[in-house]
Amino acid sequence: MYAIFLDIETTGLNPFQHRPIDLAYLIYDIRKERRLAKYQQIIWQPKEVWEQGDPVSIEINGYEYRDLEKGRKVEDISREIVGHFKEIGIQRGKAFFLCQNPAFDRAFFDQIVPVYTQEALNWPYHWLDLASMYWAFLLKEANGDHGVLPDSINLSKNAIGKQFGIEKEAEPHRAMNGVEHLFRCYQAVTERL
Repeated sequence: MYAIFLDIETTGLNPFQHRPIDLAYLIYDIRKERRLAKYQQIIWQPKEVWEQGDPVSIEINGYEYRDLEKGRKVEDISREIVGHFKEIGIQRGKAFFLCQNPAFDRAFFDQIVPVYTQEALNWPYHWLDLASMYWAFLLKEANGDHGVLPDSINLSKNAIGKQFGIEKEAEPHRAMNGVEHLFRCYQAVTERL
């Protein structure tokens, strides 16, 4: 069973208007507890797409347009990912995606590898999230404490990591930094379930 830890940086939050600019993933064999592959690419986007970007999102990821000019075209990255997944044997039922915010990442990943291509290749359509795993951990802890749950909860990846002594994700955000931080948080949560 393979987990695909994935993170994407974008020009904004709206997948109908904004575009991915940095993609990274880590493929992890859960049964053998070992990393199989890592991948990261900056994605070239035309200047007009950059100019339509959300300034807050751009500030968070810290990219400048000159960084994107060095990136690769989405079609080339898509072909690489397809080849990479075929080589490793990524298939539905044998793998799943894991993200901090799968609704966000999936919408932008579909711009890189279209959903019908993913379907034709029998890729997993399950996208799991760290926050739900952490919630399961909290429920387990509460059951041990006679059902006492906190009054409020912060489910950000940095807040989850802090609970386990993991430093905040490096800033500005980069997709591979996000993947590595996600992986450390995942390990901390699942070791305690």
